[in-house]
Amino acid sequence: MPPPSAPLAGPRHLTLRFAGFYGAVFLVLGAQLPYWPLWLEARGLSGSELGVLLAAAAWVKVASNPLAGYLADASGRPRLVISALMVLGGLGFLGFGLAQGFWALLALQILTAACFQALLPLGESRTLAAVRSHGLDYGRSRLWGSVTFVAGVLAIGGGLDLLPVESLPWLLAAGLGLGLLAASALPDLPGDQRRPARGALKRLLSDGPLLWFLLAAALVQASHAAYYAFSAIAWRAAGHGTFTIGWLWTEGVLAEILFFALSGRVLARVSFQNLILLAAAGGVLRWTVTATTTALPALAAVQLLHAATFAAAHLAAVHVIAARAPDGLAATGQSLYASVSGGVLMGAMMLAVGPLYDSFGLRSFFVMAAVSGLALVLISAAPRVSSAGEQEGST
Repeated sequence: MPPPSAPLAGPRHLTLRFAGFYGAVFLVLGAQLPYWPLWLEARGLSGSELGVLLAAAAWVKVASNPLAGYLADASGRPRLVISALMVLGGLGFLGFGLAQGFWALLALQILTAACFQALLPLGESRTLAAVRSHGLDYGRSRLWGSVTFVAGVLAIGGGLDLLPVESLPWLLAAGLGLGLLAASALPDLPGDQRRPARGALKRLLSDGPLLWFLLAAALVQASHAAYYAFSAIAWRAAGHGTFTIGWLWTEGVLAEILFFALSGRVLARVSFQNLILLAAAGGVLRWTVTATTTALPALAAVQLLHAATFAAAHLAAVHVIAARAPDGLAATGQSLYASVSGGVLMGAMMLAVGPLYDSFGLRSFFVMAAVSGLALVLISAAPRVSSAGEQEGST
């Protein structure tokens, strides 16, 4: 059980606590996301088997994220739920170092994904609660996750040129050990003991404008499936080293960091709808270029669009949920969105891109461009979503 959190000591101290949580989670994510397909490939998996494992990691969030979110809301002890997930996820990663065969790998993939991927929406709900109760700047806290993501990408990218890829699960387990320490420092916040009112979940699930908006945002996020699963493999096959691949990923995240640093100004001037329009249009361009070339200058140029395809869509979605979710369902709302964007839709795309990549290679990214185009159509036709966090007259 995590120790009681210390009293809050001002906005800067509060920002440091949340920065520590984001830093630990994204350090692990930066070590895992670009290179986990390489670890799976080293175990002799085919493209289709690799796609199944990555799809399973996405699909499990459909159930595990809402369950973890509702447990955090209903128990009134979100820090305890976060800490328990850190422990179970770390044990799961240790298991990968010993596992043999496809089915053992699949079971551990489901366990670690269920635990690790529930952490971020739970943390988002707490950060946005601090935004409302203490005036925390969300972007200034969240950007430190992106900073440590870069550190993880670069450290592992350089390390895997020297160390065997088989060492990766042990490094991920150690990262979650650091995460457990960071989780213990998260503060208690007003409303932690507030239970959801009767019928609150039904109201959340029947908010039509919110659901329409979040579907478009989720499609933008799901369009990253081929990038997450096969960009490292495709770029390495084109002759780029793992350190170069790490730098390409890093460039995208640096653009994301800058966007989050300026997010307060962005939200004051740009509507949530227009943020999703920007993200979807950026996805059409980014994935079209990625599908047609592996030339380093072109890849470096379109990696800057990560500020749009990921950061803009994410910023709009989490703020809309925070503003519109019924009292007592903040974690549930964030977790439900994560389960749809990173679970249902990302799982479907991961399942599809394995065979697509086996058959078409780099051209499979054209499908990601089409998914972004669908999001562009949907958000253009969506009813306007207003919230207390959006200023009237925004463009």
